[in-house]
Amino acid sequence: MHKAKEVTTPFGQHFKLSTTQSPITQEEKADMESVPYASGVGSIMYRMVCSRPDLGYAVSVVRRFMSNPGKVHWEALKWILRYLKGSLESVLLFQRQKTDKDAVTGYVDSDYAGNIDQGNH
Repeated sequence: MHKAKEVTTPFGQHFKLSTTQSPITQEEKADMESVPYASGVGSIMYRMVCSRPDLGYAVSVVRRFMSNPGKVHWEALKWILRYLKGSLESVLLFQRQKTDKDAVTGYVDSDYAGNIDQGNH
């Protein structure tokens, strides 16, 4: 990963991850046993919780496959690591604005169609 090309987004738009991409045969499962997928997801999740909320969506997708990750899932995880490599200088800064009116604004992104396995519509 030292020489990996950096990317500018936490999660590639081209990734359409599903459990159908998980290993099925014993040979495929044996190939994935040496891959530190769960450790990678855990490390990224720790960074997300502590100081990187921009990783929230990406972590929510890759964590679904921790019990049986496939090669495509591993590629998605490596994408997130490449994003982290390119955004090491990014910081989270909270400042109070001096206004008479304090407003709380919330945003939500409900993407039920994005979960291929459950297909909640």
